[in-house]
Amino acid sequence: MAGIIIISGKFRGRKIKTVPDDRIIRPILSRIKKSLFDIINPRIKGANFLDLYAGSGAVGIEALSRGVKNVVFVELNKIYVDLITKNIEILGGEDNAKVCHANIHDGLAWLKVEGRIKHFSLIFLGPPYKDFIVTKTLELISKANLLSPNGMVIAQHHKKENVNQEYFKLVRQENYGDSKLSFFTQ
Repeated sequence: MAGIIIISGKFRGRKIKTVPDDRIIRPILSRIKKSLFDIINPRIKGANFLDLYAGSGAVGIEALSRGVKNVVFVELNKIYVDLITKNIEILGGEDNAKVCHANIHDGLAWLKVEGRIKHFSLIFLGPPYKDFIVTKTLELISKANLLSPNGMVIAQHHKKENVNQEYFKLVRQENYGDSKLSFFTQ
C-alpha cells in the first residue's frame, strides 16, 4: 500500500496509508501541504479542524499531528472513510478525531450534532478539481454556520475555478502550478 509522510508534529515522519495507484482522489502535494501549514500555523494549537472531501485524510491527520484539539473528517467514498479510520487508529489519534461518511451536498448542519462541535476555527476543503464546487461548498458552510467568528476556510482548487466571495471574504491566494489555495474569513 502506498503512503503519505506526515511532515511535522507528534506524528512527524510517520507514513499514512493510501490506496495504491489511486485514480479517484488526488492527494495534496507535499509542497502545497507544507505551504498550507506554514500559513495557518499560528491558528493550529487548540483549533477545531474540519476536513471536507477528506480523501486520504492527509490534511486532517497533519493538523492532528500539529496540535489541533479535534479533527472531523467528512468523506463520501466508503473506501477512504475506512482508510482514514484505520490510519487514525494506527497513529493513536482516536480521542481527537471523528470520521463521517456523508455527502457534503446534502448539507452540513448535521455536523453540529454528529461532530459535537458547534463551530470550527479551521475548515479545509479539497473537492475534486473537475467538479468546480468550491463556491457551493462555501455556501453550505455558511448556511450551517460552521465557521467560528475568527475562523478561516481554506479551499484547494483548480486555478481556473473562479470562487465567489458572496459567503466569505477572500483574504489570500497562493498558486502552485494548476492548483490554488484560497483563504477566507468571515
